[in-house]
Amino acid sequence: MNTDLEKEELIEMMGIHLQNQHFISPLTGKIWAMLIIEGKGKGLTFDYLVEKIQASKSSVSASLNLLTKTNKIYYSTIVGDRKKYFRAYPFSERFVRFLKNMEFEKALLDKIILYKSKEEEKTSENTCSLQNIKAYKEHLNEIEQLTKKMLEKLKKIEQKNLITNN
Repeated sequence: MNTDLEKEELIEMMGIHLQNQHFISPLTGKIWAMLIIEGKGKGLTFDYLVEKIQASKSSVSASLNLLTKTNKIYYSTIVGDRKKYFRAYPFSERFVRFLKNMEFEKALLDKIILYKSKEEEKTSENTCSLQNIKAYKEHLNEIEQLTKKMLEKLKKIEQKNLITNN
C-alpha cells in the first residue's frame, strides 16, 4: 500500500478517535492528528494545514486556537520567519495531565467517602454506594501506579530521542 495513502488513512482514523475521545469537531480532530503524525521536527504551518485539509482559514484558525488553549498543541517561531510552527505536545504530557486529574478525583472521592460515612441513614443502598466508591478509589490507585510507571518510560524514550535529534 502507498505510504501516503496509509498516512492519510491513519490521520483520518486518529482524527475520529480524538474527536470522540475529546468531544471536539471533526476538523479539530483531524488537525490534531496531523500534528501528531506529521508535525515532527519544527512543526506544521498554518498555511500548510489550510492547503492540506482544504478548509477555510477561519475554521483552521479556530481549531488551532482551541487546541492551543486546551494545551493539546503549542507553537514556536523561527527568528526571521513570521510563521508559527504548530506541534502536538509529547505523549508523556497527556499522562501528566491525566495524573493531575486523577489526583483531584481521588481527593474528591475522599470527601465523598467521609460524607457518606457520616450519613445518619444507614441503608443498604447507602452502604452499597459507599463500597462502590471505595472500590473505585482503589482502582484509581492501581491505575495511578501503572500510569506513573509508564510515564517514566515515556519520558526516558522522549529524552533519548531529544538527545539523538539534537
